Parts: sequence; structure tokens; C-alpha cells
Amino acid sequence: MSETKETDQISEIDWADFEKVLIVAGTVTRVEAFPEARKPAWKVWVDFGPWGEKKTSAQIAALYQAEDLVGRQIVGVINFPEKQIGPFRSQFLLTGFPTPEGVVLTAIERPVPNGTRLA
Repeated sequence: MSETKETDQISEIDWADFEKVLIVAGTVTRVEAFPEARKPAWKVWVDFGPWGEKKTSAQIAALYQAEDLVGRQIVGVINFPEKQIGPFRSQFLLTGFPTPEGVVLTAIERPVPNGTRLA
């Protein structure tokens, strides 16, 4: 029996499916320690422009210091349901790529207005 690979499980979506996901740019406004988290994480607040400020818990502490995150533009999915993570309520998904060293944040190559939607 062969191993199932992640690429074997891809199913196609149509444009309408993609349009349902609000993937937008925002600027980190505040970062706090999250000592209650099971894995090293930060509490992160982001200004998404017309979508408002939202907060999340992000397991990015292995590669990013709090002071390196404030003022940085990130990419977030802002229309998932809120999720309770221990004592903290997460309001969006901070996007990144998992590596053996930790999660690498999705980068924005040039500044864009907060709230700009991925196209």
C-alpha cells in the first residue's frame, strides 16, 4: 500500500469558491506574549482597514520576535468563524508556510492599503 501524499488529495474549485474566501492585507498593530498556548505563539492584532482591527493567536514565535512584527504587513483570512484558543478568541487566520524551523509568514512584496483583497 502506498503512502497518500498531500498532492494526491487536491480537488479543483471554481472561481466562485475562491471569491468566498476573504484573503486580505493588514498591518500588525500590537503583539503580546501568549504563555497559555501549548506551542510557542503570539497574540497578534492587525488593522485590516475597512474590515477593522482583528486579533489572532499565531504559532510564529519560533521565527519572529514581537518587535519584528509590529508595523509589518501580513496576509490574513478574515471570514472564518471565530475560534476559541485557550483563554483567547481568534478572529482571523494569519497565513504562512510551515517549515521544520517554524512557520514562515506569507510576504507582501510591496506595501498595499490595509484591507486590499488578494486577487
